[in-house]
Amino acid sequence: MIKIKKLMVLASLCCYAGAAFASSSRHDLTDRVDSAKVVLEQIMGATDNGIPYNIMEQATCVGVIPGMIKGAFVFGANYGQGVVTCRTGHGWSAPVFIRIAGGSWGLQIGGQAVDLVLIAVNDNGFQDLLKSKFKIGANAAASAGPVGRNGEASTDWKLTSELLTYSRSRGLFAGIDLNGSVVSQNTGDTALYYGHDYHFSSILKGNVAVPQDAVPFVQSVAHYFVEAKQH
Repeated sequence: MIKIKKLMVLASLCCYAGAAFASSSRHDLTDRVDSAKVVLEQIMGATDNGIPYNIMEQATCVGVIPGMIKGAFVFGANYGQGVVTCRTGHGWSAPVFIRIAGGSWGLQIGGQAVDLVLIAVNDNGFQDLLKSKFKIGANAAASAGPVGRNGEASTDWKLTSELLTYSRSRGLFAGIDLNGSVVSQNTGDTALYYGHDYHFSSILKGNVAVPQDAVPFVQSVAHYFVEAKQH
């Protein structure tokens, strides 16, 4: 029985790795940006749930990973691919593509798809996203963000967190603990999307024009940032 479980773990890891690193087409990347817009709008459109305004108004970067997969059979794993845009001196930047992957060990079984939002709330969080790879909890201070549009968020995140995380699964909203997960730049997808090997920092600092098919996503982030400032 133990051998069978180990085989199932190895098979699961192979599936996760294959899905996470499979090559994408330009059409796939456009769909990913579109999905990120839909996820953000659905989460921000929830009346009394989701991300508090006083968090959104502090955002320096907003990342959205649509349909991150979380699965477990004794060993738990998660992976997902998404996009990030950051605030610049003249609006929000063109998006770049990222991956997130991680695992945990414990008595667990099951699997689900989770929509994930990752918010950098200060310049340290922004600098984290300029790194080619970082581990949440080790290289970047992250915590599960408070939930509730008008609820009072704890002041602790202002002092101790660089990144706040939110998730939605089966219509339920919650902060999510991603400590141990690794966030990495997806340079291959970014280069494919732009047709040019731009550096991540150049894009996120606003030095690259927003592609036409990414304008709706970037405008949605800008809209909710301004809306949060008005509350």
